[in-house]
Amino acid sequence: MAEKQTTIAIIDDHTLFRQGMISLLSEFPEIAIVFDASNGEDMKHKITQFPTPEVILMDISMPVMDGFESTRWLREHYPDIKVLALSMFEEEKPIIKMLKNGAGGYLLKESRTTDVVHAIKTINEQGFFINELVSFKLLRNIQGQLAGGNVPEKLSSNEVKFLELCCTEYTYKEIADQMNLSPHTIDNYRQDLFQRFGIKSRTGLVLFAIRNELITLK
Repeated sequence: MAEKQTTIAIIDDHTLFRQGMISLLSEFPEIAIVFDASNGEDMKHKITQFPTPEVILMDISMPVMDGFESTRWLREHYPDIKVLALSMFEEEKPIIKMLKNGAGGYLLKESRTTDVVHAIKTINEQGFFINELVSFKLLRNIQGQLAGGNVPEKLSSNEVKFLELCCTEYTYKEIADQMNLSPHTIDNYRQDLFQRFGIKSRTGLVLFAIRNELITLK
């Protein structure tokens, strides 16, 4: 049985890069490219003219409407579309800002085509794709300061502290040590928050904190 195709769109202001990606990805039968666009405004027009893609490869630096604004617009109008940021930037701020605006993953443009295909399939199936570039920079550079005014009302102070420490590189055992609690209690906090927010992983908790402005970034 043939593998199910993932439909995608490519948004990038460099024509040669778009054409190159289309040529490379077209060699993979599990990927179907429904349209490409030169910036966010072009994307907004074409998304109504073509089948809705499941995943969008989104550049960051584009004229007229950049990747940050385009991703935020998609989150508001097409929340089911997964956005995979594809950029030359390795700095923490663009990565975190794209995740905060609604992207579910981040890849460098120099990535191998097979890695891009893997990321597309992963983000479509799981809702996010976090590789070493993102996880190391993200977890190492988030301060973990929760903005009290935005914290969901029913979070206890210990749950807030647990969520804060989830945004660091501490293991769950180290989090228990930091909070002077047993690993069993930490497991209970984790499972309760997973269930309450409809989240299945620690990465999901970190993305939840970013997207809901529950953390302050350096």
